Amino acid sequence: MPEPLQIGVVVFPKVTQLDLTGPVQVFSSVPGARVHLIWKRIEPVPSDSVLVLTPTITFADCPQLDVICVPGGGGSDDMVNDEEMLDFLRRQAGAAKYITSVCTGSLVLGAAGLLQGYRATTHWSAMDHLAPFGAIPAKTRVCVDRNRVTGGGVTAGIDFALTLVSLLIDRQTAEAIQLRLEYNPAPPFNAGSPDTAPPEILAFMKERIAPFRQRRSEAIGRAAARLG
Repeated sequence: MPEPLQIGVVVFPKVTQLDLTGPVQVFSSVPGARVHLIWKRIEPVPSDSVLVLTPTITFADCPQLDVICVPGGGGSDDMVNDEEMLDFLRRQAGAAKYITSVCTGSLVLGAAGLLQGYRATTHWSAMDHLAPFGAIPAKTRVCVDRNRVTGGGVTAGIDFALTLVSLLIDRQTAEAIQLRLEYNPAPPFNAGSPDTAPPEILAFMKERIAPFRQRRSEAIGRAAARLG
């Protein structure tokens, strides 16, 4: 009997829960897969919403993973300079089949030195932060470059996970999971991208997130400098 696929998703304070819960729902439907939620300690971890997440395993006890996935969110600004997180990712990346992320989780992969020379995507507001880590920004919903698979912002995590299942298993399995989840999006508005959102909505959002982008820029600067 083949060994089960070991799929690990890291959690951290102020993670965007949908970055994580979308892919976890998909991965949990993969026959025989073991899905781990990983953090430094087994303790409740606050997300960026009302949901609190409970890790299932620690960095120290985590087995070698076939897939390591880093979600994003405001907390990723802290993780890009968190040596314990970055060391864990580097150790796992050595033998993992796929090294992956959703949203600004790609910045954490970058800070660990795992995206140098790879195409990658992230949330639209963080796209200019990939280059300092030697990554090649790709403005796509899902980006596959060899064994690096990255998803765009938040809701792209479901697209990312289905794409990854098609690579890990096959397309039929991915399509069956998509049907099980009735993942058939038909958004009520065409405002989900800076390319399609009304100009006044885009301007409003840019103004609203400006302080957060400044904080992120400072964190990325420190992380890129430490990476060398």
